[in-house]
Amino acid sequence: MKSNPAIQAAIDLTAGAAGGTACVLTGQPFDTMKVKMQTFPDLYRGLTDCCLKTYSQVGFRGFYKGTSPALIANIAENSVLFMCYGFCQQVVRKAAGLDRQAKLSDLQNATAGSFASAFAALVLCPTELVKCRLQTMYEMEASGKISRSHNTVGSVVKSILTKDGPLGFYQGLSSTLLREVPGYFCFFGGYELSRSFFASGRSKDELGPVPLMLSGGVGGICLWLVVYPVDCIKSRIQVLSMAGKQAGFLGTFVSVVKSEGIAALYSGLKPTMVRAFPANGALFLAYEYSRKLMMSQFEAY
Repeated sequence: MKSNPAIQAAIDLTAGAAGGTACVLTGQPFDTMKVKMQTFPDLYRGLTDCCLKTYSQVGFRGFYKGTSPALIANIAENSVLFMCYGFCQQVVRKAAGLDRQAKLSDLQNATAGSFASAFAALVLCPTELVKCRLQTMYEMEASGKISRSHNTVGSVVKSILTKDGPLGFYQGLSSTLLREVPGYFCFFGGYELSRSFFASGRSKDELGPVPLMLSGGVGGICLWLVVYPVDCIKSRIQVLSMAGKQAGFLGTFVSVVKSEGIAALYSGLKPTMVRAFPANGALFLAYEYSRKLMMSQFEAY
């Protein structure tokens, strides 16, 4: 089975989908707070204020706005990410002159993850665009930036197609790539380094659920600490383009820094850090265990 690339890719894709589902179900409310605070920093004094206002404005369901596209986004992203991760690991092995079954170093795994993220960004950008718009619909309408809410997945998709055509789903692609490529180098690097630390000379495959979850949390923290300002700009571009504002990454960055200061680029960092541990811990736990289960099933035949 190990020598069959097609089966290995299918296992990685399916395990990635399981990990993406676990990630969303665990961390969606914190992601909603992050996007709201990134896009409208003047409206919220902090995480607690954002939570209270969201609940008073739209109720508990407001925390789960955008869950459907978030599930689609994360399942699509992580399926492609982990499938391409396996392929990119083989590319790294070939470039380093290693055997196909050779273990990669933590740095080499981080490099493979960085390459894989570029492919994942292509499926992530459209679904994340819809998610971010749904999450901030109340604020966009209340601030007068749009006159009428498109508060369902279908209506948001229809409005994008009507206004900008199919390519409209790739608003924010450059900033998504700027976030993903360096971010996932840190993500996989932090995860693999943490696993090496917990393994203490043993095989990483022997680690239990707690070390895996802690390692996933460390990976998530590493990712967001490095790329958070880029993610903030991406959210601005994807949400404010709904009101006709089409500034690119550099223009949006300069505008935010000039009018709101550097601190605005870190608005919403707290819910992101709170979310990083449980969400990414759940992601890697679901990925590793579902992958092991499927591999053992195929090896049994």
